[in-house]
Amino acid sequence: MTHPISKAVIPAAGLGTRLLPATKSQPKETLPVGRKPILQYVVEELQAAGLRQILIVTGRRKRVIEDHFDVDPQLASALEQAGNEVMLADLEYLRGTSRLFYTRQTIPKGLGHAVSLGADFVDSDNFVVALGDSIVAADHPAAPLEAMMDAHRQLEAAAVVAVEKVDRQDVFRYGIIDSDGAEPPPGEPVAITDIVEKPSVGAAPSTMAVAARYVFSPAICEALQRTPPDRGGEIQLTDAIKLLIQMGQPVYAWRFTPDQRRYDVGNFESYFRAFIDFALQDERYGYLVRKYIKAKAYEL
Repeated sequence: MTHPISKAVIPAAGLGTRLLPATKSQPKETLPVGRKPILQYVVEELQAAGLRQILIVTGRRKRVIEDHFDVDPQLASALEQAGNEVMLADLEYLRGTSRLFYTRQTIPKGLGHAVSLGADFVDSDNFVVALGDSIVAADHPAAPLEAMMDAHRQLEAAAVVAVEKVDRQDVFRYGIIDSDGAEPPPGEPVAITDIVEKPSVGAAPSTMAVAARYVFSPAICEALQRTPPDRGGEIQLTDAIKLLIQMGQPVYAWRFTPDQRRYDVGNFESYFRAFIDFALQDERYGYLVRKYIKAKAYEL
């Protein structure tokens, strides 16, 4: 009988160069979106999905990530003495039931290499990979991941990969899947027959792009060991998934449903969109933001 998945790896070692100068001394994963840093949304999603052991792969100048998830007794004591219950409630994420572990990718050698650093951590267990710069927005943000884990268990898959539809002109930015020419229906697993890392517009097998959430069996660790670096010297996770398919391993795509959205905070355009959307929906300050935007639109 398959054991429930309890482990996750969060790659968070990227340099964030497309968000300079904001990321000169601050990791992009800790940039705020609304009232929380990006990475906090990811960790809370994993916790809500029942994942109890989380490995965060960091890099140089990213010790602030560990500090953010570390309990601060002095701060908590000061807030208690001041009777500031609201801010104390904002620190509830520190009381999560998950244990956080950290390792460092000292040389930026690609997403696949970052995931491979978690091989000893995951051991022989199935596990989740959630990119540290992508937020899932939904009524229940953990719902997509929970569905993917269920599909992984029921199908005895080597991998279940979240996907989303992108514009044809943007396929060169993503890993793109092929599912025998059929477009995966939302919320249902579909077998992947091929996957290509950042294809040209003319060569892309579809417009279904890999979307920052994965469920893997330990077979991915062996595939990563056998995956050669690309022309830039990086080991791509997409190439390792392609190798799984070539080895005859069952690999599936899982498409987000219409009420679920992935925010990829990779550049300033996507960052601004994410910040505005989350600020508008904020239960505490959203009405003030909406009021301000309406007033600003009237001025324009």
